[in-house]
Amino acid sequence: MIHQFENNGEYIVMDVNSGSVHVADPVLFDAVKLSEPEIGEIPKPCIIPGKVREKVTPELEKKYPAEDVSEAMAEMQQLIDAEELFTEDTYETSVRDFKSRKTAVKALCLHIAHDCNLACRYCFAGEGEYHGRRALMSFEVGKKALDFLIKSSGSRRNLEVDFFGGEPTMNWEVVKQLVQYGRAEEKKHDKNFRFTLTTNGILLDDEMMEFCNREMSNVVLSLDGRREVNDRMRPTRNGKGSYDIIVPKYQRFAAEREKLHKDYYIRGTFTHENLHFSEDVLHFADLGFLKMSMEPVVAGPDQPYAIREEDLPVIMKEYDRLAAEYVKRRKEGRGFTFFHFMIDLKQGPCVYKRLSGCGSGTEYLAVTPWGDFYPCHQFVGNEDFLLGNVDTGVTNTAVRDEFKLCNVYAKPKCRECWARFYCSGGCAANAYQFHGSITDAYDMGCEMQKKRIECAIMIKAALAE
Repeated sequence: MIHQFENNGEYIVMDVNSGSVHVADPVLFDAVKLSEPEIGEIPKPCIIPGKVREKVTPELEKKYPAEDVSEAMAEMQQLIDAEELFTEDTYETSVRDFKSRKTAVKALCLHIAHDCNLACRYCFAGEGEYHGRRALMSFEVGKKALDFLIKSSGSRRNLEVDFFGGEPTMNWEVVKQLVQYGRAEEKKHDKNFRFTLTTNGILLDDEMMEFCNREMSNVVLSLDGRREVNDRMRPTRNGKGSYDIIVPKYQRFAAEREKLHKDYYIRGTFTHENLHFSEDVLHFADLGFLKMSMEPVVAGPDQPYAIREEDLPVIMKEYDRLAAEYVKRRKEGRGFTFFHFMIDLKQGPCVYKRLSGCGSGTEYLAVTPWGDFYPCHQFVGNEDFLLGNVDTGVTNTAVRDEFKLCNVYAKPKCRECWARFYCSGGCAANAYQFHGSITDAYDMGCEMQKKRIECAIMIKAALAE
């Protein structure tokens, strides 16, 4: 399978099955495009058949000099010989044993607080309640969750725990107690905990920052962008804006973490009411933040802020605009990192990750304040996906095994998609929300993801020049 595109003056040819990405000149780009319908049916590697040359060469010579056409055809043959173009799919047979493969839990999302001090309009968690009841996780429940993780991780040494909510700083003492417990236990069991925190910043103070700088491998700081954008979607419980409360603290916190070489991300959400989100990402950069992401809201079509199909052309232009500015600022020495433009074209994740994605329901679990297990935070509260609890472990193996099978070849929309090894099939929770099946795919999310991948590859090409 071949995917070709032009973005900001870069001509890209992708061989999907091998993972090879080629920056082409217009002649080679067109040669591949004209050849694919014919070569696509021939076993690989192969010699370009005479009939292909007879068909493609005259077409190219209508547009390019004969010498350039000859060079392009020779280069295309070299790429085929190197198995970097028109290669066969060798991964599909790998999924046959997905259900029987052994998995180890490596990460937990601890819902340390089902409560929040903001009233975000788009909150999927019902202002922290997750359509259930307000609750704070006790140290005892959190301790059992960490014990479960250690026991269920097998030989895996590096383990991840994200303190999540609601707003986790509303249960700060338990956060600190669990980190202390984890540090003591990791020495006993030869494990290494990577703790992370996701916060809205309202309660963030000097003591919390100091603790996070010492103990948290990553901190995700929620902010939607410019003051008017953020405050419209992320007001406090009394209806006032949150921007002026949190931005000065975020700026100081991010600067401290930069000096310590500690990770952080400013994470925003864009909606139908803010389609020009590139302005907000650049606003983050202008505030001095160097690491950021901006996610599309996921909401039902009945919500006024939900992204609609007719919004996609504007969104695609925004990604292109952001990518061009990203390259410009990098070349000027004032670059930043945008999460969705980070892509590894040389090594990338292992084959299982390329095929099955985040590991929700198998390697990654969400834990409620009372100790129930769900495949991820977006499934919390849906009893059909209750997997077990901290006392019994994972008992609903039927649902767990369904998530094992959640891979790109189990999803009809993904099987023939060029982006399948980059997005790994997308988000199971989004697919379920929009289509009622974890093996479907959220269509608008797919289109946005494909555009982000194209932009990321264009950036690699542009910065390599």
